[in-house]
Amino acid sequence: MPLNNRQAINLFLDSLSAEKGASNNTLDAYRRDLDDLDEYLTGQDLDLESCNTNILRGYISELAERNLASSSVARKISSIRQLFRFLYRDGYRADDPSTMLKAPKRQRPLPKILSVAEVDRLIEAARFNASLAGPTPKRQVRAMRLYVLLELLYATGLRVSELVTLPAAAAHLDRQFLNVRGKGDKERLVPLSERAKTAMKDYRAMLEATGTPQNADPDHWLFPSFGEAGHYSRQAFARELKSLAHDVGLDAASVSPHVLRHAFASHLLQNGANLRAVQKLLGHSDISTTQIYTHILDERLIELVNQNHPLSEQFKPGHE
Repeated sequence: MPLNNRQAINLFLDSLSAEKGASNNTLDAYRRDLDDLDEYLTGQDLDLESCNTNILRGYISELAERNLASSSVARKISSIRQLFRFLYRDGYRADDPSTMLKAPKRQRPLPKILSVAEVDRLIEAARFNASLAGPTPKRQVRAMRLYVLLELLYATGLRVSELVTLPAAAAHLDRQFLNVRGKGDKERLVPLSERAKTAMKDYRAMLEATGTPQNADPDHWLFPSFGEAGHYSRQAFARELKSLAHDVGLDAASVSPHVLRHAFASHLLQNGANLRAVQKLLGHSDISTTQIYTHILDERLIELVNQNHPLSEQFKPGHE
């Protein structure tokens, strides 16, 4: 017995719920996408049973005319593919017209970048807070910890998971490099600034002077904590960083440990660092991952031309 569009969509959603245990949110997302397709087909007196590849391509062209994000179009195409796969598998259609559909390429979004001045504002505020005598030793240690985390993060570009799991021994080494174990259990060497080394040592001295709670492990972790893991969590760091950003007048929603890692990489490139060197410092296994920062290099090249080319006036707006 032929199915109308609504019946076909409901049967598909029922199968997602029964066979794959899809959540209500997932089912709602599929329903919205497929209702949109149903509306398009109904407006042209078409149905899912007679729909072919060219009709689906016409629908996708209309999506493009709506100026939808490529990610939204890709999601809708995925929903369509799964619907027609279901109809074909369960014998409601003799073919699957969605197999030839191509999803638009998703552009990787550029990372949010803080300026050098904004990073300085964060670090200097954290350092000032750490220099104040706290009402309790715990409060003072907390302020010092945030300062050290920021100093280390901006000096090294570590992933936040690498940062919070640094061993206590890192503060006692008089070396110029920090040995970091990153993704895939791969090790890399990251240079340490004198400010970062001094901050770590001062922080460890404060821990020893104030006394560390017994349920934390100061001998194992650089940033011991009460939690089950024994070390300070990346979530707690993110919360404290956003609070500090708000205090210094920055948009807290745009500030995170990962944004500071981006700042580390971007500011190095702005000052002439080689992309391969930045790749090694960040621990990227593939240079293509690091190339997200090449827009910084493009901006620098334009600046260099405008500043140094003998005919630089020709490159400025308003000159023909």
